[in-house]
Amino acid sequence: MFEIILFWMLVFLGSLVLLIKSSDIFTTNGEKIGLFFNMPRFIIGVTIVSVGTSLPELATSIVATLNNTSEFVAATVVGSNISNILLVLGVALIVAKKLNISWEISHVDLPLLMASCFLFSIVVYDGMITLPEAGVLFAGYVIYALYTIKTTYERQPEENTSLLHLRTIILFFSSLLLISLSAKYTIMSIIKISSLLNIGVDIISMTAVAIGTSLPEMMVSIVAALKGKAEIAIGNILGSNIFNTFVVASIPALFSPLIVSEVTINFALPIMIIATIMCFFITQTKEMTEWEGGMLILIYILYLGKLFSVL
Repeated sequence: MFEIILFWMLVFLGSLVLLIKSSDIFTTNGEKIGLFFNMPRFIIGVTIVSVGTSLPELATSIVATLNNTSEFVAATVVGSNISNILLVLGVALIVAKKLNISWEISHVDLPLLMASCFLFSIVVYDGMITLPEAGVLFAGYVIYALYTIKTTYERQPEENTSLLHLRTIILFFSSLLLISLSAKYTIMSIIKISSLLNIGVDIISMTAVAIGTSLPEMMVSIVAALKGKAEIAIGNILGSNIFNTFVVASIPALFSPLIVSEVTINFALPIMIIATIMCFFITQTKEMTEWEGGMLILIYILYLGKLFSVL
């Protein structure tokens, strides 16, 4: 029994690492292809890069829906958003000691984050995400993308060109194949582990998957925070959460209506709302400190303890 559980845990960790790495390769080489076709950087950022950083969540959610474990989707979205704010932002603040945020982010991106959080909460409250509701969520992302295009174009309207090598094309399409395979085995291992340990798929999604798929955001935010680039550190988190609630929650619903578990609705969803509101008020001061980061981490530990009934 133990050997079987250990085997599937190793499969889960290996496939998750491969999923994150292949998503990174996809993003890097997709950007090079975009530059070769003379796409402005703002278009590349809104399409290839923004999608690429959230591909692990999106890929696993689609595979989970096709495998009739659709409760995985909402749990992953909620768990990932909680991890991004409480864990990723918390660690970034502790590492950086202090971050000063610009007015622009707090003026527009934060209200959009709040809107995405509340819209998602309304959609999932009845325990389902239907096709029409998925359309509403995706329309929210279209609005956000148009805003991003508009503001980024105003700041950086220049065009870019680059050489395109055969290696770039091979890596781009190979990474797509690896994303598909690794997402398949990630979901397969989660189903096996949850069955062997008698733990709900949604619980594993809100913890192991959420933390694992938040690692790219964490590394980007930590590096940016250490360099004093608060806009990148915070913007990365805000953009990822908005993408999760609007796109990761909507695309899988195109294949089949999504079930939202009671644990997700009654426990994790309120935590996500609280975390989002905390993020809003913390950034309103335009100066965030390590003490606020420590408080976020403390709340995240309490969240995990309550989720597994150890606190």
